[in-house]
Amino acid sequence: MSDETSAEIAAARKDWKTEHMEMYIGSGGTQGHIMDVTAVNGPVLGTHCLIRFKGRKSGKTIITPLCYTLVNGEVTICASKGGADHHPNWYLNLIADPRVDFQIATQAWRGIWREPVGAEREQAWTAMSGNFNFYRDYQASTTRVLPLVMMQAVEAIPLFELPA
Repeated sequence: MSDETSAEIAAARKDWKTEHMEMYIGSGGTQGHIMDVTAVNGPVLGTHCLIRFKGRKSGKTIITPLCYTLVNGEVTICASKGGADHHPNWYLNLIADPRVDFQIATQAWRGIWREPVGAEREQAWTAMSGNFNFYRDYQASTTRVLPLVMMQAVEAIPLFELPA
């Protein structure tokens, strides 16, 4: 997928992403965790988490909502950027810092993350793309391998708040 197409997709989804995050955080996680994503070839009961990390350039705290799947007890997300030819900023920010906070519904954790490799990656990809068919379309539209990130909870933390 071209950078121009990626920019168009990002612009179209920006309002949805912001509204989703505000609903998720504003409700204390009682809304926004499960959402209908059939409009983008996803499931009626699509699961979403929030991740919180530091911007590698800005140093600011950033929160991003993402689809997730549990794989062997780990929260698994995909750095797809809609099939763009380059990685999403959230993924590049994670590479710069092994720590990540994540929230699922009404619980939040400080965690660590890793990328699965080999057979484990294949298992995680099968689960992720099986739950969210659009990831197959995204992978088909780019030559880069879409990274998978598996997060493990280290300690419970307070629920996320909207950035000031």
